[in-house]
Amino acid sequence: MTTDIEPMATGLARDSAVPLYAQLEEIFRAQIAGGQWAPGDRIPSENELNRIFNVSRMTVRGVLTRLVEDGLLVRVAGKGTFVAKKKIETSSPAYRGVREQLESLGYQTTTRLIRSTRTTPSPSVQEHLRLADGEDVFTVERVRSADGLPISLHHSFVPYRLAPTLDQHDLTSHQLCVILDEHYNLAMKHVDEKLESVSATTEVARQLKLSRGDPVLLLEDLIFDASGTPYEYSKILFRGDKVQISFSFDL
Repeated sequence: MTTDIEPMATGLARDSAVPLYAQLEEIFRAQIAGGQWAPGDRIPSENELNRIFNVSRMTVRGVLTRLVEDGLLVRVAGKGTFVAKKKIETSSPAYRGVREQLESLGYQTTTRLIRSTRTTPSPSVQEHLRLADGEDVFTVERVRSADGLPISLHHSFVPYRLAPTLDQHDLTSHQLCVILDEHYNLAMKHVDEKLESVSATTEVARQLKLSRGDPVLLLEDLIFDASGTPYEYSKILFRGDKVQISFSFDL
């Protein structure tokens, strides 16, 4: 369904010192903020907007491009331009689990376990966890969904010697951090984090129902206990179109 524009919003003050493109952008932002253009709605085409406001198509396209860059609109090839759906706002899962955050926001969550097995760590995992040669890890891979839509892919690595029976626990109904704390006395005292934007690989796209190359957020956590020993290294991939991560610091 294509959205309409409030009749009172279609007038531009052509004798104003404010450029027409700036007035047009303010009108479009007001349409979105006021709910006249609701999340998921298709807005009028560039030709329709050109006719409604009697401005050049280049002016309309420039304004729409700015709103796309700001994340308010989304262009879909062959279909048109749509109002972006509101992203799920989360904080670092090191301090509060993704599942707990989602449920506090009112989402129905599910977790699908891909695998939980003892494996030989990659050189990167071995280095992060400071493992000796020959030490194994438990590799836990899960997909977290909100209201039926997969939003995050979790890869967690825990030294086998610290949690030798980890695979015997229910890793879909219980959060890994809680299991490690309650059953293995592994409580977080410090965490190193790194966040970057990457492109979805074929496997990530399959798990998160994306297209290969779509943007995803990669959050890496290295968690230490009170003695300074790293006991969990995780790589969490979030859908870039559905999730934003906020950080808060006390200075």
